[in-house]
Parts: sequence; C-alpha cells; structure tokens
Amino acid sequence: EADVAVVVAYGLILPQPILDAPKHGCLNIHGSLLPRWRGASPIQQAIWAGDTETGITIMQMDRGLDTGPMIERRAVAITRQTTARTLHDELAALGATMMIDVLTKLEREGALDAQEQNEDEVTYASLLKKQDGIVNWSQDAKRIDQQIRALNPWPGVWSTFDGKRIKILSATPEEEQVTDPTWGEPGTVLSPNGQVFCGDGTILKLERIQPEGKKPMDF
Repeated sequence: EADVAVVVAYGLILPQPILDAPKHGCLNIHGSLLPRWRGASPIQQAIWAGDTETGITIMQMDRGLDTGPMIERRAVAITRQTTARTLHDELAALGATMMIDVLTKLEREGALDAQEQNEDEVTYASLLKKQDGIVNWSQDAKRIDQQIRALNPWPGVWSTFDGKRIKILSATPEEEQVTDPTWGEPGTVLSPNGQVFCGDGTILKLERIQPEGKKPMDF
C-alpha cells in the first residue's frame, strides 16, 4: 500500500505488477534531458557526443526503456572540463533535490502533471563496453578528448606504445594543426610534450597518462 516508488540507476525493466503497485506508480530519476539519451549510459554519451548541456528528467515509469511521460526537467552545462565522474556527481545531487520537490508537490496536490516524450527526438545511450576505450587516432582531437572525458573513470581510454598499453587520463586539443604530411600518420607522437597527430590534421596534447603496471603521471 505504498503511495509512490522512487527508482534510480536500476538496470532492469520493472514488470507491470510492480509499476502498478504504488498508488501513484513509480517515479524515475534519469540522467539526461529526455527524450535524448534514453538507455544505460546517458551521462557518458552526452559528453562523448559533444553535447553542450544535459540534465535530469523526473519521469513516470512505464514498461518501455525510459519511455514514460516527463514530470520535470532541469539542465546543466557540459564544459570542456566535464568528465563522466564530475557530471555524475553533479546530476546525482540535482536529481535528489528535484525528486524531493516532486514528492512534496505530489503530497500537497495529490497528483502530478506529466508530458509525453517527442518520439522524433529520441536518441539511445547503449551499454558501455571495455572495447569502447580504445583510441582511434584517425578521429579529430576534439572527438578523442570527448571520448577521454566521457569514459573517465570507466572503462577508461587507452592506446599502445611499444606493445604496452598506456591509459590516457586527460588531454587537451591544440589550436595548432599539422600541415606537413611528412610528420607521420595519425597516432604519431610529435613532441616530448605529449602532442599526438590525430585525424584531419588536428593535434591532441596528452597531459596525464598511466603506463601499464605503473602509477598515473604527467606525459
């Protein structure tokens, strides 16, 4: 005889009897501005895609994958310094505050207004795998930087050097571009300062790395 259930970071779809059991159903704290980034990794995918903002959506749950009507949405900015770790913590705090506000309104008014999602704007955030952390240096430096920040802390991003794995913890895209084709192929280290030749002639400066079997260090 519960009034309402609150669900967050639960990896399975709830069966209909559970959804129907509370008087006011089940409310979910979802880490994106729905309908963008339904699915398992909305925080990481927003950074990886280069989105400039994301946020929290409080939604009424139904049998679909993050398909239920939206009760409240609030946005936060994604900057060039945002990582999945920092964004997760920011959204966790925001989601908790928003849910308390929604429950307070439900207690006061006895019902909640909700808006259906626009199916034309849906994108999906698939479950992350360890293989997602492999760097493809033929991508431009900005895209690789987004990957590094999106997959921090898990699964992390890495490449190989002399047959050993090197984890890339942080990096910065440079303004300078490669104009001389004799400098090498994408993935070539251009200087002792950690500049790496990437796709489209762009340069990524590696700042913090972790060689295989060693502690994190600067380049």
